[in-house]
Amino acid sequence: MAKGAMSPDSTEHALLPDLQLISRNDTTGVSSHHVAQALEQNKRVGLTLAVRARWVALTVTALLLVMTTPTWDVLYYHAILIGLAVIGWLQLRIGKVGRSRWELALIFLDISLMVFGMLLPNPFLDSDWPNATQYKMENFKYFYIFLAATTLGYSWRTVIFYGVWTAALWLFGMVMILLLGSTNGALTERLRQAVQGDTRLLDLIDPNLVDVFGRIEEVSVLLITAGILAVNSFRMNQMVLRQAGIARERSNLARYFPPNIVDRLAERDQPLGDVRAQDVAVMFADVVGFTRLAERDSPEAVVALLRDFHRLIEEAVFEQGGTLDKYLGDGAMVTFGTPETGDRDAGDALQCAETIINRMAAWNAARQRRGEPIVNVSLGLHYGPAILGDIGTERRMEFATLGDTVNVASRLEELTRHFGTNCVLSGQLVDAAFREAGKTHPLLRNYRQEDRMHNLRGRDVGIKVWVRNAPDEGNSATGGISKT
Repeated sequence: MAKGAMSPDSTEHALLPDLQLISRNDTTGVSSHHVAQALEQNKRVGLTLAVRARWVALTVTALLLVMTTPTWDVLYYHAILIGLAVIGWLQLRIGKVGRSRWELALIFLDISLMVFGMLLPNPFLDSDWPNATQYKMENFKYFYIFLAATTLGYSWRTVIFYGVWTAALWLFGMVMILLLGSTNGALTERLRQAVQGDTRLLDLIDPNLVDVFGRIEEVSVLLITAGILAVNSFRMNQMVLRQAGIARERSNLARYFPPNIVDRLAERDQPLGDVRAQDVAVMFADVVGFTRLAERDSPEAVVALLRDFHRLIEEAVFEQGGTLDKYLGDGAMVTFGTPETGDRDAGDALQCAETIINRMAAWNAARQRRGEPIVNVSLGLHYGPAILGDIGTERRMEFATLGDTVNVASRLEELTRHFGTNCVLSGQLVDAAFREAGKTHPLLRNYRQEDRMHNLRGRDVGIKVWVRNAPDEGNSATGGISKT
């Protein structure tokens, strides 16, 4: 098809350029998933409504025909109505997002059946009326019902072409009646004598008159109406795409935040990326000895292991209302108190660490039963002020948590190797958990406080730490880590 030529494509093809409205910087494919899903749902719901509206309109028309034509001749028109109902059912059956020649063929058949049903005389009527008499029935108005229904299930281009095809077939029928239609000149002459030369009155009642200008006026108004409805259909499709954009944004948020936080963020008027400083709890999680595991197993097994580990981390974090800041290969960075602070951020971080350790124990037990090596996890938790905001460039931005608190949490995770444990807490996190609980936190019974201050790599000031007691003082299925 030549550039610029229109075709009755579906909404998806007609509006692909408008995806820029919702996906200027997205390279993950998430937006296309949500757009396809939104378009499919919009097409299915719209087409269902259109077909139901068609069936209601056809039923009402059938009843009106019985009232206006209470003879057996009405069965001819009822047969046409049944055909239109069947076509609607077929449209519902094969309707889909994307180009569909079958759908276009059914639309063309729809219009053809209506046009020729209106212009061809009823074969069951015993009369010699001229063919032009069909125009006196004023059936053209029924096209507007089907045109309006088209906007529910089809793209704006299809709406326009519905009007164009209707106009073309209607005018084609007019030309055929002008060239081949039957006439009754004697009847026109008698009517002329009856109206005594009043040409305007004769034009209104003459059964031989096709009234070309009247037919052109009919199709012109239909085309104008189709254009208006197409514009409205285009606007509605854009709204669907914007809604798909919102779904994409919520899906992106759901990657990092638990569902309750996503709902809260979706209701915010302020942007997520405003730069600010606030107290947060930060946890780093890491698979100990991952390099050895990767060297020993196949790539498929390594990736499968990481996916299971990441899933375990994600579930534990979201259950406690935390934020999955990022995956770090075989590890993860998690925050509590982002994007908004809570009343139990330190306690939630402590509970999340306990959940991870317990679930690692269950996972390792299952791995051992399958003859697979256990996976050790190391956790470091710290609480303190951090900087929150968007980093990066206009082409690639990321909401980040930065500052000394993040660095300390990372160093505490490294410190687990020194103590041969799977979790090290900072004194600041323990103090915050005490303040939140108003008393000693029950989970701290699994930890011991180190007497001396510990210096962390890259930091001049020492820090108090709490070390989790390793079961049986060694490496076990719970993920305890030996000093070696």
